[in-house]
Amino acid sequence: MPVRRTALASACAGLAAAGLLLGAGTSASAASAAPSTAQAQRQAEAVCTRAPKVDARITRALARLHGPATERGSIARLQKRVDLAKGAGQSAIGTYLNDRLTTRQAMVGTLTTRQSDLKGVESWCAANHLGAS
Repeated sequence: MPVRRTALASACAGLAAAGLLLGAGTSASAASAAPSTAQAQRQAEAVCTRAPKVDARITRALARLHGPATERGSIARLQKRVDLAKGAGQSAIGTYLNDRLTTRQAMVGTLTTRQSDLKGVESWCAANHLGAS
């Protein structure tokens, strides 16, 4: 019988300690998860300061994608390469390039959506007098 009591007592003590640790960890993580007002203000200022640079980057990327066939990275140039590969009977290369073309065309939609979302952020920043002046 003494062995059972010791095992049971140590198991109960272990569960109690685990419960205390979990309770302390939960309250500590809950306290650190909620940002303070000053921290939220700094984060908002950082986003608003960075917004014009992000907008410029998106604009450059869209201009490159919509560029002529002579511009590297443009959809027109990649389309020309797909046509040349298929015309030369290189179906494997044509398929590979066509998959890249599909991805590049989808990127236009993604960047356009991000640009419109960023306009909303910039207007919020202007209304709250945050960001670069």
